[in-house]
Amino acid sequence: MTTVLIVDDSKTVLMSLTTILTKAGYTVESAEDGAAALARLQGGLRPGLLVTDLNMPRMDGITFIGEARKVSGLRFTPILMLTTESHADKRAAAKAAGATGWIVKPVDADSLLGVLRQVLPKGA
Repeated sequence: MTTVLIVDDSKTVLMSLTTILTKAGYTVESAEDGAAALARLQGGLRPGLLVTDLNMPRMDGITFIGEARKVSGLRFTPILMLTTESHADKRAAAKAAGATGWIVKPVDADSLLGVLRQVLPKGA
């Protein structure tokens, strides 16, 4: 099954998303901010999907997306921004950095899993 890397500085969000995704059959890895997530990716982690928050310490989600896209093997990996922000300029910046999609928090399990099914290759 697909491995999903969740990047969020909120332990509550990490636990909630981990529960939803593991119940749906995904393998979940997590990081508390973009810098920690980037280190994991540079260390060889190759998830099939990344889900990142926007506002985090050390490295925000938009910067993280741009840096993740530079990591070998992740150029076409789906990356979703999951945030409370909904400003058009932030969405445009995330898309320019390489985000595949944008989800506004809070998100229910069915909606989240529906988006994952849309962005992941069939059978993943």
